[in-house]
Amino acid sequence: MIRSIMTAAVLIGLAGPALAEEDEAAQAAQAARWRELKTALFGDRAVIEDSNVVVLDAPTRALDASTVPIGVSMSAGSQMSGGVTKLWLVVDGNPSPVVGAFSFGPDGDPRSLRTRVRVDQYTRIHAVAETSDGRLFSTAKYVKAAGGCSAPSTKDPQVAMSRLGEIRVRLEGGSAPVEGATATAQMLISHPNNNGMQMDQLTHNYIPPHYIQNVTVTYGGTLVFSVDADISMSEDPAITFGLRLNGDGPLHVEVKDSAKGHNRRDFALLKGS
Repeated sequence: MIRSIMTAAVLIGLAGPALAEEDEAAQAAQAARWRELKTALFGDRAVIEDSNVVVLDAPTRALDASTVPIGVSMSAGSQMSGGVTKLWLVVDGNPSPVVGAFSFGPDGDPRSLRTRVRVDQYTRIHAVAETSDGRLFSTAKYVKAAGGCSAPSTKDPQVAMSRLGEIRVRLEGGSAPVEGATATAQMLISHPNNNGMQMDQLTHNYIPPHYIQNVTVTYGGTLVFSVDADISMSEDPAITFGLRLNGDGPLHVEVKDSAKGHNRRDFALLKGS
C-alpha cells in the first residue's frame, strides 16, 4: 500500500513539471502569435498593454464557441483624455483573427462596446484602442472555447435567408431618451455570416462564404461608428454601442456583405423625430 502511494506521488511529481512546461510552451506560442499579429496590424508602432485603460469583458469558458459575448470599456482617466477614435477586436487563434476594426465619429460614444464573436480554439482575445493623438492601448483575456468557426448554424437555412438583412435597433434603459443625452443602443442584424468553414448538414458540402463586411451607423448625417468586419463575427451579429442624441436624427444603418448585399434602415429614436 505504502509503495503504491509512493509510486503515485513520484508520478505526480514528475507530471507536475511536464504540465508546467506545456503551459509555458503554450504561453510562449501565444505571445509569439500576438507579436506577429501586432506587427501585421500596427507595424512598428508602440502598443501599450494596460488593462486599466482598456477593459475587456469575456467569459473564461464560453458556453457556445460560435457566439462568445465580448465587451470592451474605456477608462475615463487622463491617459484617454484625447478620446478613442478606433478599436480593434482580435481573436488571436482564429483563422482570420480580426473580428472588426471600429471607427468612431463625432456622435459616437466609444467608452463601451459589446458584440459576439466566433472562437476557433483556446486563445487570447485582444482589444486595441487608438486615441486621437495616435497612441495605442491594448488588453487581452484568455478564453476557453473551440470549434466556433466551423460550428453549423442551428437555424433553418431557408428561414435565415428569408430574414437576411433585417435590422433592428432599440435603446437600452427604461427612461425616455432626450436630446443632448448619451444613450446606449443595441443593434441586431439578421445574417448567417457564413465564413466558408461550416458544412451543410444535408449535403456535407461546405457552405460558401457570405458574411457582413461593413456596418455604418450615422445620426442625423453624422457618423456614430463604422466597422470593417470579417468572418470571426458571429451569426446574426449584435452590436451594443453608445451615441449622443444631438438633434432629431434619424439613426441610419447601412450593412454591406461579401455577396454585394446592401441593406439600410432609418430609426427615429426621439419622439416626434
